[in-house]
Amino acid sequence: MKKQRLDLLLVERNLCESRQLAQRWIQAGEVRVNGEIVDKAGAAILLTATVEVKTKARFVSRGGEKLAKALETFAIATLDRICLDGGISTGGFTDCLLQAGAKQVYGIDVGYGQVDWKLRTDDRVILRERTNIRHLTPAELYGEPVEGVYPVPLPDLGVVDVSFISLNKILPALALLLAPPKELVLLVKPQFEVGKGAIGKNGVVRDLAAQAGAISGVLAAAQGLGWYFRGLTWSPLVGPAGNIEYLLWLNTNGDEPVAVPDASEIRSLTELARQALS
Repeated sequence: MKKQRLDLLLVERNLCESRQLAQRWIQAGEVRVNGEIVDKAGAAILLTATVEVKTKARFVSRGGEKLAKALETFAIATLDRICLDGGISTGGFTDCLLQAGAKQVYGIDVGYGQVDWKLRTDDRVILRERTNIRHLTPAELYGEPVEGVYPVPLPDLGVVDVSFISLNKILPALALLLAPPKELVLLVKPQFEVGKGAIGKNGVVRDLAAQAGAISGVLAAAQGLGWYFRGLTWSPLVGPAGNIEYLLWLNTNGDEPVAVPDASEIRSLTELARQALS
């Protein structure tokens, strides 16, 4: 009897939008064949077999769920906006933005080949791979301005999920890459913001004071560049190693002031995050 690779079978049966996404689901143990988990994408499966996906994800990666919480919690408008995704990786944030009605997304990543095929072939996504956003200039991304005007509309909403670098180091570039009214959602990862002494086993920052310090440090750096605090919450999903992550919302519009949380309030939020995710 005829057989087919499991990843291809998922796509052919419309259980998954792309082969790349199918492979991730399979490797994560989310796919069952005749009731049994199969974690090999290349497994040859009979065409008569019953294939089920345990949980069909909303986005091409779990990162989309993180940004979705920020958009919902902070009621951030995305319809018809041009956005910038710093650290696009697989594309979870970008997928979330597009599903929320974004008109266009500039996806920036220092790596190459990670972006899901669904997004790579989407005309609304402008990819800039092998690009370090820390050193990226508006002219390099949008083209040289003529009499101060760029040849294309600039994004005014930025979302950022980067690793192995402090957000403080890329905030100056973000301020230049966005157009007014500038708005930012930052995924704060304490393990990349604190000193080595605060990082425990397996790279996890367990100390709540250190987590709070990481958030405060990013917020202070942003304020020093003219950003205003708008909101703070925790990510609904922990990082791969188990780190609790936080979503920080900023903008450059000071017309609607929001009280900036002090150290004790940020510490209290980290305690709530631990309780919610434990």
